[in-house]
Amino acid sequence: MGAKPKAKLTVSQFVEWCDKQAGDARYELVDGEIVAMGLDRIDHNRAKTRAASALNAAFRAAGKDCEAFVDGVGVTFGDRNFRIPDVVAQCGPVDPAEAFLDKPVIVIEIVSASSMERDAHAKLHEYFSIATIEHYLIVYLDRQHVVHHWRGEAGNAILTRFWSDGEIDLSPPGARLPVAALLGEDR
Repeated sequence: MGAKPKAKLTVSQFVEWCDKQAGDARYELVDGEIVAMGLDRIDHNRAKTRAASALNAAFRAAGKDCEAFVDGVGVTFGDRNFRIPDVVAQCGPVDPAEAFLDKPVIVIEIVSASSMERDAHAKLHEYFSIATIEHYLIVYLDRQHVVHHWRGEAGNAILTRFWSDGEIDLSPPGARLPVAALLGEDR
């Protein structure tokens, strides 16, 4: 890894810095500061893959021109913040050369012991500061439930529902996501 810059970075400076790093290490930019991301555990990685696959299947079933991306594609808010959700989805065209989505609509985080507080609080505020995000799902594998936050009518409020089974209505864009697909079919 190259030395971390001492000055606060913008998103474009951060992406340029990341492009120069060797290896598979992952980083986020939080308030202009580079933050290293931890390694995945096998169950966490499987859950991310399962969530992205389930979301893509839901889009196909609904006939929506949307795509889910697993870990590595970022979202930005402000000029000094770049987060990498476990799963993020966008509808419509995406620029394949970019490191982030310009109009993300759904974000999913799989909770681990080290991320629980951050996922439930800081990221909730951060993700909904992005005008295009309609849904934020937090998957608690150990507790076998999903917390679904979404924008209320006219985007004036963030509403919350807890799920342990059934299907989550992701409108907009208009897809239904089975909770069992997020929590694991063998539960």
